[in-house]
Amino acid sequence: FDPRHYVGTHCYGFPKTGPHRLRFLLESVKDLRETLKKKGSTLVVRKGKPEDVVCDLITQLGSVSAVVFHEEVREI
Repeated sequence: FDPRHYVGTHCYGFPKTGPHRLRFLLESVKDLRETLKKKGSTLVVRKGKPEDVVCDLITQLGSVSAVVFHEEVREI
């Protein structure tokens, strides 16, 4: 979870993620974790800037051969 998604926008100060969307995200992550657990896997969830968190995870895991990500499109 990127903390920058839970503060106001730079133009108007409206929250990027309101309470209903946050609840939906948390419930979705919980459901995904439970589904993966039933299949013998797990889900790593972290709070922080992705550019820092991903780097830390790669360092912790040690043998990472690829990293794939999706970047949100920003309108100008």
